[in-house]
Amino acid sequence: MDFEAAAEVSGTKFYYLKNEGMLLELALVNWALSELVKRGFVPYSTPDLVRSSVIEKCGFQPRGSNTQVYSVEGTDLCLAGTAEILLGGLYMDQILSEKQLPLKLVAFSHCFRTEAGAAGSATRGLYRVHQFSKLEMFVICKPEDSERFHEELISIEEELFSSLGLHFKILDMPTEDLGAPAYRKYDFEAWMPGLDRYGEISSASNCTDYQSRRLSIRYRPTDDIILPTGKKGKAPLQFAHTLNATAVAVPRMIVSILENFQQSDGSILIPKVLQPYMSGRELICRKSN
Repeated sequence: MDFEAAAEVSGTKFYYLKNEGMLLELALVNWALSELVKRGFVPYSTPDLVRSSVIEKCGFQPRGSNTQVYSVEGTDLCLAGTAEILLGGLYMDQILSEKQLPLKLVAFSHCFRTEAGAAGSATRGLYRVHQFSKLEMFVICKPEDSERFHEELISIEEELFSSLGLHFKILDMPTEDLGAPAYRKYDFEAWMPGLDRYGEISSASNCTDYQSRRLSIRYRPTDDIILPTGKKGKAPLQFAHTLNATAVAVPRMIVSILENFQQSDGSILIPKVLQPYMSGRELICRKSN
């Protein structure tokens, strides 16, 4: 990793990854993506720019002194902070059939955040940066199914992080710590020796119909209803529920691996599930000058 060169070229809280660092990023993404495709998720890559109106409809604030969103001056475009926004926008103003649900999507994207107001030791290194790669899960489903899919997303995250050998805990977040869109949210925190505490690596949120109402994502139930006249009629359109969860936020996963898998000689043991995605490498060792 090269923070000094990145600071000269792009500013603070940016970084270069090279050699095994860059390979580790791709290994994390490709491994997690392959696992999610096996579970029926449809893979996407998304644009880096998104209209500010779509950001607002997803429950984020693109303007203001404390915004986490970068805006492109003179346009209504912003740099996306998460693929959740792009995947929600993908079905904006659409009427789906009940048979199309659930929609299980996973997107690889670059994420951009101003980190306004951030301070402390966690602002150094890879933990809190302005740009990073992320693999995000997104589900659109019927209202009666959203709690079940929330549990499924949490279970997937737990399996992924356990497969990597991370020591982590799962927090059921209190209402005062929830963002505007979330009805319920679980955070995953992994032990990070460098911080001497647990650090957030992922979350899983059930947004119920908050985003779908603002984005106008609706579906038509299959079953007819009985009208007051006694005749059968089409059931009214229903708002779907949306959920999101992070499979891999690359920089913090790299931090967790480097700090927890360092050996006594300074080398880094690569988790077994990632080794096939790193040309069979088992260790990251210091290179001779």
